Amino acid sequence: MPEGERKQADYRKWALRFAEEFADDQAKMWEEPQSRGELNEWRAKWKNSPKQHDYAGTVAVRILNWARDEGKIASHFCDRLHRIYSVDRAEIVWTDADQRAFKDAAPFWVKPVMTLACETGLKPADLVRLTRGNLESFDGIDRFRVRTQKRGRVAHIPVTPEFRQLIDETPADQLVLLVNDRGKPLRPTPASRAITRYRDRIADKLSDPTLRLQDTLGTAATRLLRAGLGLNQIANHMDWSLRYVAAVIEHYAAVSPAESAEVPDLLEREKQRREGKTVNAIVNVPDGAKRGES
Repeated sequence: MPEGERKQADYRKWALRFAEEFADDQAKMWEEPQSRGELNEWRAKWKNSPKQHDYAGTVAVRILNWARDEGKIASHFCDRLHRIYSVDRAEIVWTDADQRAFKDAAPFWVKPVMTLACETGLKPADLVRLTRGNLESFDGIDRFRVRTQKRGRVAHIPVTPEFRQLIDETPADQLVLLVNDRGKPLRPTPASRAITRYRDRIADKLSDPTLRLQDTLGTAATRLLRAGLGLNQIANHMDWSLRYVAAVIEHYAAVSPAESAEVPDLLEREKQRREGKTVNAIVNVPDGAKRGES
């Protein structure tokens, strides 16, 4: 099932559970402060599964927000529910040694998945849609133009040497860049599962046995910086904050010995460039505007 359809199915499932639980209650109950406790008591049924616990609350609040916006209720007291699931994998990255070990063990059709993920930072749903048709040349520089599925944003991804080699090695009659072992277009879920399957076979050789496809983002962020993208462009591409992008790149460079001093230097120059723009913008603001005058 495509990622979008799976999310819709999950949302529908939890919406129905919410509706069934509160079917006998009047909508007006949500305008009372005590209703927050009622909702928390309902989602506590899944407290042993933090992700489900939090998702139950997310869906419920979306429904209540819709009811408020449509005038079905005047207000509700369920905003900003406490969440119990949290995960930060910023420090879990595929080092150069991890990537080499994986590619040595993976079959021919899985290796390009790892390469593309490390070179682009795209999510599986976007990786599997890449074709030569995404390739364009701008000011003599080759890049891939991609509209991401999750947010509909347009990303312009530089074609690094590794990316170029993958494109050149892809058969001319192959529509998409990623295919399965039968030569058919690869789907997002099988792509992620393939990485997990062959990761498990070499878990004892990896820096972290829980590595997954999405953990290539630290590698990708570093590659994109080296290819000439600014921190703001990388942040927009990956839907991260500027501070988080800088932290991930610094960490990746630190844990990957093959990364030279070039990466910290590039990062520092980019930070200074960005800070310089901010200072110039402030200095160049008209005096009246600084005082709030119109």
